[in-house]
Amino acid sequence: MSTHNECQDPGDPDATPQQPARRRFLQSAAAAATVGAAPHLRAQTQTPAAPPAQINPSVPPRPVTLTVNGRAYTLQLEPRVTLLDALREYAGLMGTKKGCDRGQCGACTVLADGRRINSCLTLAVMHEGENITTVEGLAANGVLSPMQRAFIEHDAFQCGYCTPGQLCSATALLNEFRSGTASTVTADVRHRPAQLSDDEIRERMSGNICRCGAYANIVAAVRAVHEGRGASSAASGIDTARPDNA
Repeated sequence: MSTHNECQDPGDPDATPQQPARRRFLQSAAAAATVGAAPHLRAQTQTPAAPPAQINPSVPPRPVTLTVNGRAYTLQLEPRVTLLDALREYAGLMGTKKGCDRGQCGACTVLADGRRINSCLTLAVMHEGENITTVEGLAANGVLSPMQRAFIEHDAFQCGYCTPGQLCSATALLNEFRSGTASTVTADVRHRPAQLSDDEIRERMSGNICRCGAYANIVAAVRAVHEGRGASSAASGIDTARPDNA
């Protein structure tokens, strides 16, 4: 007696019709599984539709009055305009430079009521009523300031792109030191610094980057003004930048 586990003879005529039947059954089962899984696959691949973007209405410009270098400028500005762009693009004062536009290089440094700030990180509307000083306002009546003269005398710039910010920062630095403001290298921050050392100058100017590497000459220029050297030549109008005046 044969059982179902016994192999059938390939020559048996009763075995041949069962093979196509088994193949059709497997094909039907595979097709049914594919059809059943298709809706789930389609549901997983479809991404939900994004909600429509909301368009905020633009804020119209409004008049903003800035006092820059002793002159009042009434400018039509949007609230989002930075002080740097207001000075350059609206007031036409191109001395202040746009470098990194992230407050990291110091090229845009200006003075607001004598305090140095990065004009790229502040809005123009925030400075109404303040006295803004840019590099164009450091000179008086066509005579360069002592700091400007010292930069020329000590060759404290090369390409000159960072120089406006360096000059404004150095000018404020001396005022801060004279008022007793300490820095991170001051020995005792509870007391005013004893002297303006080179380390003090470097630390206080560390927010202004010079990619040409004129740092040593910048320190020398700041020290010269602090010690009173170069002020007399600035007042007399002598061109000490020329070699024959050395």
